[in-house]
Amino acid sequence: MPRSLSSSMLTWLRAFEAVARHGNFTRAADELHITQGATSQQIQRLEQALGFRLIERGTRPLGLTGEGERLASVVEASFAQIRHALADIAAPGGATPITLSCSPSFAMQWLTPRLSGLRRGRPRVDIRVFGEFHRLDMAGMASEQLQAAIRYDPGDYENLTARGFLDEYLIPVASPAFMDAHPDIGAKGLLAGEWLLHDARPWVGASELQEWQSWLDETGLRCADLIAGKRFNLAMLAVGAAVAGEGIAMGRTAMVMEELQRGTLVAPFPFAVRSPASYHFITTPAHTVQVDLICDWLQREGEAFAAMRTEVLHASGIALIPGAKY
Repeated sequence: MPRSLSSSMLTWLRAFEAVARHGNFTRAADELHITQGATSQQIQRLEQALGFRLIERGTRPLGLTGEGERLASVVEASFAQIRHALADIAAPGGATPITLSCSPSFAMQWLTPRLSGLRRGRPRVDIRVFGEFHRLDMAGMASEQLQAAIRYDPGDYENLTARGFLDEYLIPVASPAFMDAHPDIGAKGLLAGEWLLHDARPWVGASELQEWQSWLDETGLRCADLIAGKRFNLAMLAVGAAVAGEGIAMGRTAMVMEELQRGTLVAPFPFAVRSPASYHFITTPAHTVQVDLICDWLQREGEAFAAMRTEVLHASGIALIPGAKY
């Protein structure tokens, strides 16, 4: 058992912390900017130095041994404290502004209501949110001086780091008044294309019918005239039309959970299908400690929202369907 924290030991512990946090070698390797094989090798060297196993290999999802769970809780807290201290040292004169590009819909419905929590906990981290949803690349982020971005998409980015912090489930939503005017929808599973409200651009590269088609494929329901209905270029506009009684929007839980809880929107069908897209925090490989703090905060908020979502939907009798991709 080593009695000192050598540079090699710290490197191995950093790899273990990333693997334990992500529960996945591939995502940990992406964060560390090394190969999956190198990450696995660092874990093996740490286990050899300690004299006991930390990870249960061959299990899905990845599991930790009892010793691994105990060590993970300590190293995760320790590295978080180091990141926080570095952030304070790096900005002795006050807040460091971080420009964050994010779709207007997600920013308004999910991100900004939670920002006060970040500002209370990390007052030196100042986020400036820009409502955008264009495709990102390394050159574009540099020219626009973007330190970070949030995008809802499959997460395939070349030369950028994309860290998923929240998965998404698709669920059709309508107003109680619309449901009262169309009582056969829920009872008979009827779905007419003329009732549909489409976000015509759910993410860059997706078709305007992508979300509805994904939901229909997994639930087994059909809509012969899916191409019909009204189009909007923002998710919040389609949801707003649903609240106004204009039809049925394909809701993303991050956008409609509060409306469902308040009762201003209801779910005509008891199915929520996992979307092919997730919410990703995107940065350039070289970024500041403050950006890492934002990423850590988003991970925690995403986990809390996902747990609440599962509880609320299960209590409402809505089944969560994992989707074909998963």
